[in-house]
Amino acid sequence: MIKVGTCGFTYKHFKYFDVLEVQQTFYDIVSESQLQNWRKKAEENKVELTIKALQVITHEYNTTTYKRMKNKFGDVNNYGFFKNTKEVEEATEITLKEAKLLNATIIIFQSPASFKPSEENTKAVIDYFSTLNKSFKYAWEPRGEWYYRTDLLKKVLDAVNIIHVVDPFKHESLTSERYFRLHGIGKGEVNYSYKYTDDDLKKLKSMVRDGDYVLFNNIYSFNDALRFKEILK
Repeated sequence: MIKVGTCGFTYKHFKYFDVLEVQQTFYDIVSESQLQNWRKKAEENKVELTIKALQVITHEYNTTTYKRMKNKFGDVNNYGFFKNTKEVEEATEITLKEAKLLNATIIIFQSPASFKPSEENTKAVIDYFSTLNKSFKYAWEPRGEWYYRTDLLKKVLDAVNIIHVVDPFKHESLTSERYFRLHGIGKGEVNYSYKYTDDDLKKLKSMVRDGDYVLFNNIYSFNDALRFKEILK
């Protein structure tokens, strides 16, 4: 089965899709009651949930993504880049607890383009994922210059046995398990305002195979994902 869904959702999404990615957990800590509500809705509709890890793990402190975070903790200078700090450790514990409450299957870590394929960062990724609880599957979406060093990227992915997350219109997956996040076609890593054409979706159909996760992460994600499910029939 090819699992189709969206990154982010409203309650109506549970009636239409196979999988939904919880994004709120990236921006801030989410209440236990909210997580339990989503889990109940998912179980009622037989929808798989995945979760995006808290940005404190992956993103250094900035004025863009962190402006949505009300529950900051510790020293913000110790945030991000899979650093070996008490703040990243606490953020990891928060994410793992949230994933358990959701009964999520996969935890997605998305690193920014500023997290480059240096020796220090390569070691940080390997050290970080090597110590994680094995109760979940883990997936990493690197951005930027890692795609000029795919040999190094594959070495890292293989070393820690995690899923490679990519936009299939931009990069090829380097792992056998595949998790696709579609950010829109155009220049740069993301083009959220892009609406996929029928030809785009037919091309996407030719790229995917049984077992793949296909999640739309654009403004038109609901309609584009629904149209893709129809094309797959």
